[in-house]
Amino acid sequence: MIISASTDYREAARRRLPPFLFHYIDGGAYAEYTMRRNVDDLAELALRQRILRNVADIDTSTEIFGQKLSMPVVLAPVGLTGMYARRGEVQAAKAATAKGITLALSTMSVCPIEEVASQVDAPIWFQLYVLRDRGFMRNALERAQAAGVKNLVFTVDLPVPGARYRDAHSGMSGHYGPARRLLQAMTHPRWAFDVGLFGRPHDLGNVTTYLGKPIGLADYIGWIASNFDPSISWKDIEWIRDVWKGNIIIKGILDTEDARDAVSFGADGIVVSNHGGRQLDGVLSTTRALPEIADAVGDQLTLMVDSGIRSGLDVVRMLALGAKGVLIGRAFVYALAAAGGAGVANLLDLFEKEMRVAMALTGTRSISEITRESLVK
Repeated sequence: MIISASTDYREAARRRLPPFLFHYIDGGAYAEYTMRRNVDDLAELALRQRILRNVADIDTSTEIFGQKLSMPVVLAPVGLTGMYARRGEVQAAKAATAKGITLALSTMSVCPIEEVASQVDAPIWFQLYVLRDRGFMRNALERAQAAGVKNLVFTVDLPVPGARYRDAHSGMSGHYGPARRLLQAMTHPRWAFDVGLFGRPHDLGNVTTYLGKPIGLADYIGWIASNFDPSISWKDIEWIRDVWKGNIIIKGILDTEDARDAVSFGADGIVVSNHGGRQLDGVLSTTRALPEIADAVGDQLTLMVDSGIRSGLDVVRMLALGAKGVLIGRAFVYALAAAGGAGVANLLDLFEKEMRVAMALTGTRSISEITRESLVK
């Protein structure tokens, strides 16, 4: 087992959460091979240790899309984050902002855009899916812009939901799901008190705001299945450029040709991602997909990556492969579930410390100095 702060927080989250919520964040698609490869392939990358390089002054800060960050890390958009701690998206955003980074808020968040943006003093990012209801998409874009969002993460690797068998076994979906979830909540009193009782409302805040009626957990899976659009193509999203005045980051790229299409589309950035192994099992890990994409388009837009990142050491590895920044998902949700915003803050502190040690021992003093030369060939 790979040992990190993330694994400690994962175990604490497993003990605290009802099983349907733990397995929802912990699981992947099909047999979960890609999910495991994301972690294993990254861990196998060998860094090039250097000595006597004068690393007294190390700077982990960087600038991404004109936003100064204390380190090249963004909290990834994760649906239902508000079910893992009381008003979880707000707690995570506060911890990220205090650390000098930011949160990308999911379309499927419990807390709506306005609630999260009003609680922090720096711009958050917003993530949007391709949906059949273009009215919802336009409404979400307009509300995000009104809330001061400048960076839109447009997720394109979910034309249909992946086959996540753990959800059926855990009670997240399937027969008798509501009854099973209620029973699990009753047997996890700390979560039931903190989130179940005092974390209400338990609905999809952005969707509820648009529809004018609650869309709760019981409707979540059905709403996704009926609203994601399998017919989407590049030409169908060109209108976003007319509506959205900020940066567009295309998330869900694994193939070099798709990366080139994103450049042709005019994307300001892309996120090399396999959705954390939650969509199509058997695809490349992002560790394996990233270098070729970086070589093909890395100088034409801002290249980011997610999936499998569990430590500051992993951040350095991804930067060495060509990314300018990373998004972390499961790692911060485990910490949030275990200890709320304080857990996220602690995890981010550990990420920074791990980055500093890795940079010192590879002889790199700034983010720009982390290159392929930082890896053993």
